[in-house]
Amino acid sequence: MALRQEPSASYHPVQDALRVLETVARRGTGVNDTELARETGIPAERLTTLLRMLRREAYVEQIADGAYVTGTAFGRLGSAEGHDQALRDQLQHTLDRIRDSVGAAVYMTRYVDGEVEVTQYADGPATPKVNEWVDFRSCAHATAMGKSLLTQLDHDGRRDHLARHRMARLTSRTITSDRLLLSRLASQPPTVPVLDLQEYAVGTVCAAVPITAGSSVGCLALSLPVEHAHRLRRAADTLNRNAAPVLLSLAI
Repeated sequence: MALRQEPSASYHPVQDALRVLETVARRGTGVNDTELARETGIPAERLTTLLRMLRREAYVEQIADGAYVTGTAFGRLGSAEGHDQALRDQLQHTLDRIRDSVGAAVYMTRYVDGEVEVTQYADGPATPKVNEWVDFRSCAHATAMGKSLLTQLDHDGRRDHLARHRMARLTSRTITSDRLLLSRLASQPPTVPVLDLQEYAVGTVCAAVPITAGSSVGCLALSLPVEHAHRLRRAADTLNRNAAPVLLSLAI
């Protein structure tokens, strides 16, 4: 499976965050923000934003003299023992926080062995997840998450997927032309969220952003009832800004 090479919006913040973490880990007794700025070359304003995110996600902690040391989440993810469960717990923590931030159900989806797979999600009484009335694996053409995953494949990868899954009409808005869908996927900018405006289910709108880590294709998605459609683009932008901590967890 070949991937498109364009980086997503969260790619550069994650690269910078990894540089900060590497520096903090190397200086085990603590390093202050002035030293971090000098050693990483990251401008002070951007470094402040990164440190805020890293503290929130428990990757770094600030000790009494204001210096930064590695945090509990970094320690758990950096350990070979129990890494998979630590990663799942960290991702769930992040998804729960994003759910509360955007006011919508949030999903983490991966493209595994040629199929769409929702690996984790965060919902709640006020943010119910979408009713999976048709298996997500068979309708990537109609969902924001599916289309986001397909945008990360090359043209042959997309054609292969569509050849294995008939493009059924799920609502009056569903795209059923492979030529039209392939054209839209090819023109989708990697830094712009993919939207689903009642293409999968009447009464539901969705958005998704890519979280590609190496050769692993994934995305972060949200769903809203159609009466909240006016919030979709703002929620999608918030989702995009919050993709970095998810990608960072996968990269550690």
